[in-house]
Amino acid sequence: MKKLIFPFLFLFFVLPIFLSAQTPPSYTSADLFLRLKKLNVLGSVLYIAAHPDDENSRLIPYLSKDRLYRTGYLSMTRGDGGQNLIGDEQGIELGLIRTQEMLAARRVDGAEQFFTRAFDFGFTKSTEEALETWGKEKILSDVVWVIRKFEPDVIITRFPADARAGHGHHSASSVLAQEAFVAAADPKRFPEQLKYGVKPWQAKRILWNTFNFGSVNTTDNSQLKLDVGVYNPILGKSYGEIAAESRTQHKSQGAALTKMRGQSFEYFKFLEGSPAPTDLMDDVNTGWGRVEGGAKIKPLVDKLIAQFSLNDPDKSVPGLVGLYQELLKLKEGYWKEQKLKETQQLIEACSGLWMEATTSTAYAVQGDLLKINFSMISRLNPKVKLTGLAIQNLFDTAWQRPLDFNKNLNFSELIQVAPNQPITNPYWLDEEMSKGSYNVNDQKLIGDPQGKPAYEASFHLNIDGQDFSFVKPVQYRFTDPVQGDQYQPLTVLPPITAKMSPDLVFFGNGQEKPFEAIVKKQTTKNFEPKISLVNTDGLLIKEANQPANGLYDYMAKPTDNKQKVFYSNLESEQNGKRMPVQELRTISYEHIPRIDYFQEARIKFVISDMKIAGKKIGYIEGAGDKLIPALQQMGYEVTALKEKDILMGSLSQFDAIITGVRAYDVHPWLTDKYEVLMDYINNGGNLIVQYNRNNMHYGTKIKMGPYPFTISNTRVTDENAKVDFLKPSHPVLNFPNKISEKDFDGWVQERGIYFANELDPKYETVLSMHDAGEPARDNSLIMADYGRGKFVYTGLVFFRELPAGVPGAYRLLANIIALNKK
Repeated sequence: MKKLIFPFLFLFFVLPIFLSAQTPPSYTSADLFLRLKKLNVLGSVLYIAAHPDDENSRLIPYLSKDRLYRTGYLSMTRGDGGQNLIGDEQGIELGLIRTQEMLAARRVDGAEQFFTRAFDFGFTKSTEEALETWGKEKILSDVVWVIRKFEPDVIITRFPADARAGHGHHSASSVLAQEAFVAAADPKRFPEQLKYGVKPWQAKRILWNTFNFGSVNTTDNSQLKLDVGVYNPILGKSYGEIAAESRTQHKSQGAALTKMRGQSFEYFKFLEGSPAPTDLMDDVNTGWGRVEGGAKIKPLVDKLIAQFSLNDPDKSVPGLVGLYQELLKLKEGYWKEQKLKETQQLIEACSGLWMEATTSTAYAVQGDLLKINFSMISRLNPKVKLTGLAIQNLFDTAWQRPLDFNKNLNFSELIQVAPNQPITNPYWLDEEMSKGSYNVNDQKLIGDPQGKPAYEASFHLNIDGQDFSFVKPVQYRFTDPVQGDQYQPLTVLPPITAKMSPDLVFFGNGQEKPFEAIVKKQTTKNFEPKISLVNTDGLLIKEANQPANGLYDYMAKPTDNKQKVFYSNLESEQNGKRMPVQELRTISYEHIPRIDYFQEARIKFVISDMKIAGKKIGYIEGAGDKLIPALQQMGYEVTALKEKDILMGSLSQFDAIITGVRAYDVHPWLTDKYEVLMDYINNGGNLIVQYNRNNMHYGTKIKMGPYPFTISNTRVTDENAKVDFLKPSHPVLNFPNKISEKDFDGWVQERGIYFANELDPKYETVLSMHDAGEPARDNSLIMADYGRGKFVYTGLVFFRELPAGVPGAYRLLANIIALNKK
């Protein structure tokens, strides 16, 4: 998304302007004026919840941009376990997307983002399950660490610690926040953190931001309340409008909001610490009086605010440099550090400085050369001198050169990428995961939303007689013919990468299957990698031909039909050592930066005795799933159907038609195809509808089946929940595969979601399951005869189980597809 850049002259928007997700920000004079005012505010608030989009999108910008507090949002997870409305990424890939969407939201609302190491393992109804799966002490230590680093005056939880939270992750986030409120102040709790520069920290209070969601209203007039719907004339917006802009960044969740204007109250219930009868910051000194020697700082800031010129912000630079020098004289401490950073940023912006270090390639390779282009200009302040330039420990050059007023200084340097330079990977993916959490060995990285860039450039400048160092990421810059000037991350690659295709091979009844390894030499150096496939027990594998242009073709056949699921990975010989080959995986959407991450180049093999009946499948894709390649692996011919393909009389060629997850949610036109699909069933077809979230689409009732039913939020979140067979002799449990309890072993994340409800008597149910302490749930799979055909609705999460290679899920789906065959 592009936003217009307005010259400093205009007082329109205070939000920093970004041309794309990675473009360095620029600031209007309005923004600079608000930042000047923020110099006099020494208060901080940390908001704590469980997931991306749990944050209060109206309260956070109010705290950050109206009250001018340093504001942070700590999310327990990165949202890895949710559903994806914009693509087929799941698990850690979805977490990577949502991390960047969170950072985009923070760029809008002005807050800072933090995460713990907790993994979003999907919906749970139990606080205890969430804490046990995450590892309570591990994640509690993360929350304590963030509190000790951020030093909030006030902590606010989004959720209560009980069932009213509506999700075990939600309630667990509150439990952890409340325990961390106490533990962060105790030097005996997690004392190993103290050697990394933090100290025990006692926040003044912790509050619960109560809510009125649907039928659950936890607010009342005895609670502290604040009107956060106020209008900010400097911004030209109310916080309801900013909330919508922030929330709309959560595109993978379809979480966009309508812009709201006018009064809007938020309520807060006191939990622990010092009560707050009138304001969040009751009894908290949020001015310079809280800092030893700070009394002389406020008049300097007041003068800067009073004399600030919208047309000539550079006139504030001498005063800002003087303020910076006075801040340096203060005793070391949290607020000294914060205000030095804020003042330096203001000096940079008020001088009209632009500094960048870019490359003309998105990738650098270990052991190769890399050209870095440097550009800098001082567009408002003539008293700027370049005194040095460094790229980490690769080069450090001293200069004594004034920057000519409003003239670009451009030059390039060629650097050697060290052979042992770390490849660029999200830091939380560097180590193998535990069951419910990521493992991060570097304490200082914990909590950070993302790691440091591959390279950083340090620009050493002297401004009005004071030395400063400005650190900028080295980025890939290019011009897209449609999107224009673009900045993206620079990624360091190993000398070779590889990809297995497909990434999962399913063997049913011992058939032979092809697969390939696509090996790419990334380095410019002249060598031929020696590649081999390891861990292939249980398979007869032969190379189909001699490798050519990095393509290795294989044929594989199981030695027997004994059920087995395993990985095989590629190794290469480098300097006499066998090393795993890395696969570069890239996620690219316009609204976020390009995401690169690495995993070992590997392929999953699934051996099963599955049989199929029928051959041709029509598939209507939904909100991102990976069932088409899984169906192809099962032996079906799959045709992706679009709106134009679904016509009366044109569907009889298909043994079954399957709609992807949430297809009716994302394709309004499917409602218009109801008569066509019912005609298909009536004439002997089999329509299989995977889960949707409800029966309504923007106020219009959706018709899916031949007889009435509704969709509920009922789910079974325990992936190991016992499954009982209500009708053991039903064809869906017997043909062409005999289904047993073993077919429900090894399921991942959950059994099913959005089960059917209020069924017409013509529907049959065959499976029963439930979470602990709940009644039986019988509607995960419903079926009905209609004419000569079958209709099926299922909340069973095939979209998770098939890509995960769960053999029983393949066998059960094959039976559902075969319902109209016997």
